[in-house]
Amino acid sequence: MAASAKEPAGDPAEQPAGNPAEEPTVRDRPGYLLKRALLGPPLVTQALSHEKLSNPLALGVLASDCISSTAYGPEEMLIILVPVIGVAAFDLVPLVACVILLVLLLVTLSYRDVVSVYTRAGGSYVVARENFGPRVAQIASVALLIDYIVTVAVQSAAGTDALISLAHLVGHGFHGIDHLKLPVTAGVVVILMYGNLRGIREAGRAFAAPAYLFMAAIALLLVTGLVRGVAGGGLPHTDVHAEGAYPLGSPGHGWLYGASLFMVLRSFANGGSSLTGLEAISNGVSAFRSPQGRNARRTLTVMSLILGTMVLGVAVLAHFTHAIPYLDGNPTVLSQEAHLVFGGGWLGTAGLVYVQLATALILYTGANTPFTGFPFLASFVAEDRFLPRQLTRRGHRLAFSNGIICLTVVSLALLFVTGSNVDKLVALYAIGVFTGFTMAGAGMTAHHWRRREPGRAWKVAVNAAASGVSALVVVIFAITKFTEGAWLVVVVFPLGVWALIRINRQYREEAAALENVPAFTSDGPRWRRHLVYVLVDVLDLATVKALRYAHELRPDEVRAVHFAIDEQRARRLAERWDETPGTDVPLELVDCPDRRLRHAVTLLAARTTADRATALTLLIPRRTHSTPLGRLLHRDTGDLIARALEHLPNVAVTILPFDVTQAIQLLRAAREEASGTPDTGAS
Repeated sequence: MAASAKEPAGDPAEQPAGNPAEEPTVRDRPGYLLKRALLGPPLVTQALSHEKLSNPLALGVLASDCISSTAYGPEEMLIILVPVIGVAAFDLVPLVACVILLVLLLVTLSYRDVVSVYTRAGGSYVVARENFGPRVAQIASVALLIDYIVTVAVQSAAGTDALISLAHLVGHGFHGIDHLKLPVTAGVVVILMYGNLRGIREAGRAFAAPAYLFMAAIALLLVTGLVRGVAGGGLPHTDVHAEGAYPLGSPGHGWLYGASLFMVLRSFANGGSSLTGLEAISNGVSAFRSPQGRNARRTLTVMSLILGTMVLGVAVLAHFTHAIPYLDGNPTVLSQEAHLVFGGGWLGTAGLVYVQLATALILYTGANTPFTGFPFLASFVAEDRFLPRQLTRRGHRLAFSNGIICLTVVSLALLFVTGSNVDKLVALYAIGVFTGFTMAGAGMTAHHWRRREPGRAWKVAVNAAASGVSALVVVIFAITKFTEGAWLVVVVFPLGVWALIRINRQYREEAAALENVPAFTSDGPRWRRHLVYVLVDVLDLATVKALRYAHELRPDEVRAVHFAIDEQRARRLAERWDETPGTDVPLELVDCPDRRLRHAVTLLAARTTADRATALTLLIPRRTHSTPLGRLLHRDTGDLIARALEHLPNVAVTILPFDVTQAIQLLRAAREEASGTPDTGAS
């Protein structure tokens, strides 16, 4: 059925072009406008700077995650021991802390070696990749990704505990605020996400201050406790039978006060959470001033010494004060120690407030650290094609926005599942942390084993010992904490490694298929005939634009095709097509009684190109709408049809957008000019 079409009035193509030197105005989408309002104007790539840190500034910036674990590490040991051996736990906890410090010593020596050799950010992932290959390195990447996720949850929950504990000990009327812990913690995580999406940088004095405030707070607590203990005749004890505290077990007279080896190992595993964040300097070594390796090594040593002193000091204070953990986590052991050491009166209250506020601040700052580490690590892994490439893209404010959002979503899910309980979250913690330590030590052992260098035997021995001890901690943690939540990490870990390897295989297969490019030749096209079909839904400006474009392609034949889903509507369209002069393009009606439009289009395209000598281009007019209401009222099937035809070799699909909103504005302007009154669009 052949007919012709005349151009409807008001075609935007006929409007005056204006000054050719003027660039066309591009309207921003509502989503972009909202993003700009929330996050601020976009940053250009040239604004991406790499600030180099001095050693004191680097210590404050990178140590927050590590030293803040002092706030909950010793308490986690007591949580296991108190219900088993009662007050004897306060004698045993310093011994467990000393064993943890031995592990700290080995891991610190190993990571001193890491930062000396590998000065690019990435830590244990880079070490494992360089020494064992990218596939084995995914064990380290999964370990670190899990570590970052749980760190956000643990640190933010512990920070809220510090604030609630302060309210318990100072504001006696605030004992009913425990139910606010989860919403407050979740709110903090959302705020951290928002700040990082805006492009907050950790490399700054604002992020170093909390670390030094916390160090000063713990130093003040330990020195005051030492002075009062020596000069004041001892420190007061807390009420170990207080309501809400962990029930006391009965101390025995056998090995280690009657505590079984299994319970001591559980306490050791819990206390191992004190070492989390130790890898932060190796992940950020590229931010140090030159020479990066030496400066990072010195800063790591200082950080480990500070962490060891603080953990042992808080454990010893618990021994003298009998600060007991509570079932709901409040008040915390550290807050009880501060309350007992500083005493009553306004001066003691001021000391308690300072310690708790400094503790909450550094814990929240430590929760912010993964918002830099996780997206950067994810981008490294994605560059190696083991994670989706979307994670390599910088967002509106030059942050890795996709990584930040993923980290936030999973961390919030963890908080809601565990009720923001630090003890439950710690069960998910150390496996990832110590797996990273294991991979770093093993990688450095392999690195030195292959080289003939001075001190080789010592370096191999230290790194092998650090790797072996860390692997032992992983096993201990997996066994002793399996029923308390560690089973989730034990299951997720191999699944995560498998998923990353599967993603990499997909990318490699795609690359192999797409990179098999044949040699270019000057031969002409291998098709004898080129047809262009314009899919017609209605006769309007969008269809006219598509018909014009079809002729510009200079094909052998142009057809307009309408799939007749509604017979009456198709008949009316054909009648209007016949009545509209101005074109000799035929309108072909194709029956589609079962309303399977994509199936019908695919069959038509396959039949048309069945001779393998015919090329077919389908032009699909797309009517776009700038307003949310317009998008809501109209369905777009162009992309669905294009995907349905992907498998046909001689078929190309072109979607031609036509801005309906602009056409409406032009029509209103023409009406206003004709009538001399504003057109409201109501008629």
